[in-house]
Amino acid sequence: MKSKKMIITLLTGLLVSCTFFAQSRPNIVLLIADDLGYGELGCQGNAQIPTPNIDGIASNGVRFEAGYVSAPNCSPSRAGILTGKFQTRFGYENNPIGHKNEYPNHGLPTNQKTMANVLHDSGYATGLVGKWHLGGVADFHPERRGFDEFFGFMHEGHSFAYPAWNNVTTMYRRKVLPDGTKGRWTDRNTTYYTSMGYDEPPYDADNPIMRSSQPVQEASYLTDAFTREAISFIERKKNQPFFLEVAFNAVHSPLQAKNEDMNTFAHIEDIQRRIFAGMLSSMDQGIGKIIQKLKDSGLYDNTIIIFISDNGGPTKELTSSNLPLRGEKGQMYEGGIRIPFMMQWNGKILAGTVYDKPVISLDILPTVATIAGATIPQDLDGVDIMPYLTGDKSGEPHEYLYWRQNGKTAIRMGDWKIVSQGFNKSNSDWELFNLENDLSETINLKQQHPQKFKEFFNKWKEVNGQMIKPLF
Repeated sequence: MKSKKMIITLLTGLLVSCTFFAQSRPNIVLLIADDLGYGELGCQGNAQIPTPNIDGIASNGVRFEAGYVSAPNCSPSRAGILTGKFQTRFGYENNPIGHKNEYPNHGLPTNQKTMANVLHDSGYATGLVGKWHLGGVADFHPERRGFDEFFGFMHEGHSFAYPAWNNVTTMYRRKVLPDGTKGRWTDRNTTYYTSMGYDEPPYDADNPIMRSSQPVQEASYLTDAFTREAISFIERKKNQPFFLEVAFNAVHSPLQAKNEDMNTFAHIEDIQRRIFAGMLSSMDQGIGKIIQKLKDSGLYDNTIIIFISDNGGPTKELTSSNLPLRGEKGQMYEGGIRIPFMMQWNGKILAGTVYDKPVISLDILPTVATIAGATIPQDLDGVDIMPYLTGDKSGEPHEYLYWRQNGKTAIRMGDWKIVSQGFNKSNSDWELFNLENDLSETINLKQQHPQKFKEFFNKWKEVNGQMIKPLF
């Protein structure tokens, strides 16, 4: 009898110990905005569109003043985020769109481990809500890439609501207006515009909203639906450590906002900007609800919350502001690759920190994996940045940051950067900037500092030689 009591006591102690270990491992919530410009948030200096919940992540943790992604558009950037590597190392250089998402080789190579793989294999529950855009065929499905659950869509974009909805305002691109002219044309709750010179892509074609791999009919505005699903995941997984990626498609086109959010910004005269404001505000509200769920569940203090945009904003298409940076989505100037990036972890990261050394989205995987006690792949380009935030390490986390896509390329070391929008053409396309003195990249210093340019060009050739040809 005595020995039975001892066994029960030991088993109870072991169970308590395991439960404590599980609960002490921090949860990880990765919030990804789509096409959000560097200069759009309140914490980035723009007061036009209030974003108190996103700003709160910065004020409760750290805002990375020189935060980058590894590509200037969606899919390769996400490949970098999830693998912790310059995606050009494994040939994932380009951005599949439309029907190309269904090509059998247009996806994140299956020999690459994802953040979800790493955390899942260390005992985390893993979930993806929102946009995938890393391959549309079965081999690349999120649930075959380390995620236990998936709710969202597979391609680059999706409608937020059906155009006929009475409570949503929509703006679509067209080559020619319905009356045969150019400019803008409005019919009830939809405005068409021709300034981009092409039609709105058929984002929803062969691209349903899915739960796992089964299409579902979604009645809610998509940002609200993703918020709902994220909250559901937290509720169901609150007793075990979890990794939740919430990949909003806001503020990516098509431009569609709920009228209740449009009314909040009635003072913004331009309807294109007003719709954008409504979309951004809706995402901020959704993030606020997700954070409130963490608080209500008692998980807030033990959750690492990360917010990032996948690339810079496309200004003409969305009215996005990347100020004070030059350039936009698709370019190697700062406006294409330097993004809003912030992280909080109560009690571990000093609230209100602004970190000004260059960091990159590739750093997320090794940082959270180290904290989670997971086995970290050895071939990463990202680094664990927590020691730099706590002061245990000094200096810069990276010797260099590198980018390449379709002949566009750049490399940054320290405060200097060389960039080319077409390096396959000629050496004359290269520019040299000092970002400390010229954040807006207005003064090309290549002629004034030939030795500096030569040093950087040689380093670029060395790093570029490590990369492989694009897979597609």
